[in-house]
Amino acid sequence: MGKYDHLKDTCYKANMKLPELGLVLYTFGNVSAGDQENGVFAIKPSGVPYEELRVQDMVVLDFDNNIIEGEMRPSSDTKTHALLYKNWKGISGISHTHSTYAVAWAQAQKAIPIMGTTHADHLAIDIPCTPVMSDDKIKGNYEHETANQILNHFESNQLNYQEVEMVLISNHGPFTWGNSPDKAVYNSAVLEELAEMAYLSLQINPDAPHLKKALIQKHYERKHGKDAYYGQK
Repeated sequence: MGKYDHLKDTCYKANMKLPELGLVLYTFGNVSAGDQENGVFAIKPSGVPYEELRVQDMVVLDFDNNIIEGEMRPSSDTKTHALLYKNWKGISGISHTHSTYAVAWAQAQKAIPIMGTTHADHLAIDIPCTPVMSDDKIKGNYEHETANQILNHFESNQLNYQEVEMVLISNHGPFTWGNSPDKAVYNSAVLEELAEMAYLSLQINPDAPHLKKALIQKHYERKHGKDAYYGQK
């Protein structure tokens, strides 16, 4: 068994969940599996349809984008994943999709408002949306700058990436992460559901308000607070 076989297998299985969950079409999207201890990650190869993917196709790189193992060209979003792993030591999985409702909010350049308890079960604020990327950064190291957009937005808004595990890139789409590739994919599915719920709520009532603070605090704390009581011990 090769040194990175388990990492590649984990990455492959996480990627295959994206079409199963209806989060991608064709070759849209990717998931990576990170190994912070060894400073490497595995990611889906670029432009390969999900039905053709194999475990051995996963590409392993270090956090400086050097290919360690793999014969195929890695995802075009690889530099984004690499820089996030390099800066955020608490994550071991990243997911990127072009799911319909999340992308619609990103194209509208709008954060997804926290309007209900389903949203508050997962995070206590609006799902953030980055500013539009400047022309010079688009023309430069684009995928690297996409990660910088996320990092800078979180830093300037004092957001904790271990509490807020999702973001929209303006005009592009969602990125999510977590302590495993499975958690990153879970967050992608949750983000898409919250995006659709918020959209439908505003169609029914364009003046629908944000969820009130007491309900946000109750639902977030009962699941994530120090005295959380959701689920089993």
